[in-house]
Amino acid sequence: MRVLIVEDSLSLCASIRHGLERMGYAVDTVSDGLQAGSYIGSGLYDVIVLDLMLPGKDGLTLLREMRANGNQTHVLILSAMGQVEDRIAGLELGADDYLIKPFAFNELKARIDALVRRRYQAKRPILELGQLRIDTAIRQASVGDQAIALTAKEYVALEALVRHQGQVLSRAQLIERTRNGDSEISENAVEVLISGLRRKLSQAGLPALIHTRRGFGYYVS
Repeated sequence: MRVLIVEDSLSLCASIRHGLERMGYAVDTVSDGLQAGSYIGSGLYDVIVLDLMLPGKDGLTLLREMRANGNQTHVLILSAMGQVEDRIAGLELGADDYLIKPFAFNELKARIDALVRRRYQAKRPILELGQLRIDTAIRQASVGDQAIALTAKEYVALEALVRHQGQVLSRAQLIERTRNGDSEISENAVEVLISGLRRKLSQAGLPALIHTRRGFGYYVS
């Protein structure tokens, strides 16, 4: 899943990004409130982690503009402003959660995971499709008792396909979900990714899980 971190501390940004990418998330970061508007407006993200004290434009203004424009992406405010009044102001403007600095990374991850589940209306962190079982809390796919050794990008692609079961995801959509930051992924790289994922699923006993809709993309059913 794709997360945007809007935070002016470059060291904190890098730390959060590194931790989330290790967990299989695709992460973009931006440190300036003015630049953040175009990222937020793209609609590419499952969750936005938003600091309040930003240069150029503060976080509450960004949040207010988001909701006024009909952008319903889930927002987790991450701020040192921990007074009750600050939390109320953020939540009343449309934030979905509020975490006070300093914080434990595991708590941040758990809250992001919960917002992703809420986005896809999944209360449990487990996704199931036939014999395939995906534990989104630990980023692990398995068939029966057999864990499937997936790369981070393979896991992200598989989770996205299963969450959108029956829907075709284009190569462009899979690129957006699997690229990290400013790194670029070609459509050929997506084909290689899907090919490797199919091979591993086949070895686990699921040879026909991922289907191709030629000219459109991939889906599972």
